[in-house]
Amino acid sequence: MRRLLLMVLLGVAGAHAADLPAAPGNPLKAGTLSPVMPAPELALRATDGQPLSLARFRGKVVLLAFGFSNCGEVCPITLATLAGARKKLGADAARVQVVYVTVDPERDDAPRMKKFLGSFDPSFIGGIGTIAQISAAEKSYGISVSRRVYADGGYSIGHSSSIYMIDRAGGLRAVMPYGHSADDFAHDLRILLRS
Repeated sequence: MRRLLLMVLLGVAGAHAADLPAAPGNPLKAGTLSPVMPAPELALRATDGQPLSLARFRGKVVLLAFGFSNCGEVCPITLATLAGARKKLGADAARVQVVYVTVDPERDDAPRMKKFLGSFDPSFIGGIGTIAQISAAEKSYGISVSRRVYADGGYSIGHSSSIYMIDRAGGLRAVMPYGHSADDFAHDLRILLRS
């Protein structure tokens, strides 16, 4: 049932941001999940050397996204937007944690992800793991990943690009589609930090 709810929400969140109507009575810019459900837990390694689970961030709002360090466009724009949103929050940024899970476990090890994420914001934490662990995380969030292999053996990856907004109690509250501004994220984060 939870996976079905996520898939329905992702169908809406996958639409172009400008095409999404504002939900009546919803103060958030992101698409909300009602009722709020517990965010699916992660069982990965973090780029800070610790186990990566959402439980370790209770008390903070978590922005969870999936991507990879070799991404040419969408991932850098997403990370720059999230870094910009944290800057807009001032001191409240310390109560927001960005978690970025790789969809390319073959190339993204801890040092590579840490360097990539650190170029946007040193507080960002990456999620890494085995192919099976990453696949399980993708499945639990309904992440679609496609891989295109080239004749020279290289490959490119396409993936879902929405950002999951998890409240301070670990509830999956909203999903922000790709294309929203740092101002939209800061707006929603201020609301989630107060709730």
